[in-house]
Amino acid sequence: MRPDTPADHITEAERLLRTAAQYPEDREPLLLQAAAHLELAGDRARATTLYDELLGSPGLDHPHLVKALNAANLWEYGHEAEARAIIDGIRAAGPLDPAPWEIAAETLEAHDELEAAHDFFTTALTLLLTPGEEVPYATQSLLIGRHRVRRLMGVEHDVWDELADTVHTASVTLDELHDPKRLWALGSSDPGELRAEITRLRAELGTYRTALSRPFPVAVLHWPATELDELLGAYPVLRSEYPSHTDHLARLEAALRDLHQAGTPNLGIVTGTVPSYEAFAASEATSPADPDLLPQYATTLAARGRAVPWPPARSAPCWCGSGRTYRECHGTE
Repeated sequence: MRPDTPADHITEAERLLRTAAQYPEDREPLLLQAAAHLELAGDRARATTLYDELLGSPGLDHPHLVKALNAANLWEYGHEAEARAIIDGIRAAGPLDPAPWEIAAETLEAHDELEAAHDFFTTALTLLLTPGEEVPYATQSLLIGRHRVRRLMGVEHDVWDELADTVHTASVTLDELHDPKRLWALGSSDPGELRAEITRLRAELGTYRTALSRPFPVAVLHWPATELDELLGAYPVLRSEYPSHTDHLARLEAALRDLHQAGTPNLGIVTGTVPSYEAFAASEATSPADPDLLPQYATTLAARGRAVPWPPARSAPCWCGSGRTYRECHGTE
């Protein structure tokens, strides 16, 4: 059952913390989920403790995301100066992941810092978008958030607002969804205005439900070179799946492009390790040499929040870990 009360959220947070202790390789996403439940339960001090615990851990996968979530939480319970300092640090760092930019901008927006939120959205898009190229799925929400803030500020549309309109798929336009006058209509006694507002709200709710019910990413399994060598050394029967590391990377990129061209949304890449794979095989009472286990392993990693969205921005590091940008590596046409 979905948590609905503070006690339910505390119970779910405790469950996630126990799971994190059991699966340390998934500690980061599980602790982030636990912190979110603690925030919903109103225990913001404990949520901050979890964020600080994560930030003090070595090898964090998404440090700027954790910082942004921590800043949003801190501001909500009276630590505005600390939250602002964290947000300024995120901007100075210039992460190539859209999520921390979006969370920080929405935090500013929620506290009526519209000009600062607009500046944050714009800075992020300038960094992450290459003119003329397709907008990555993970970056679309930055465009829509910027459109919303500009609508609240009462400024004219620009080229990025027009681009936001093209990625928005709901039947109600962004101009309607982001119209400040909609709030006034909620207090109207005119039945016509109320019916129109209910129609708009239903359309907006449908968009949110679609996003929330979106399945885990269609995740493709990536093996770094050292892990693949270890995997094939231990289970040589899998050489039929992985003739070489170069072939493995090429096939992975080709498979993702085929899925994208077929219209499959929310694509992702999960990175495997041999110890994690062997532990998964043991939990399934199956031999790691069984090739049918590989896609199940990928799906499980994605369900634990280990998927990285594909495609990355053209100027972002390539997903393969080569150190080159995606444009210079597997993103070449």
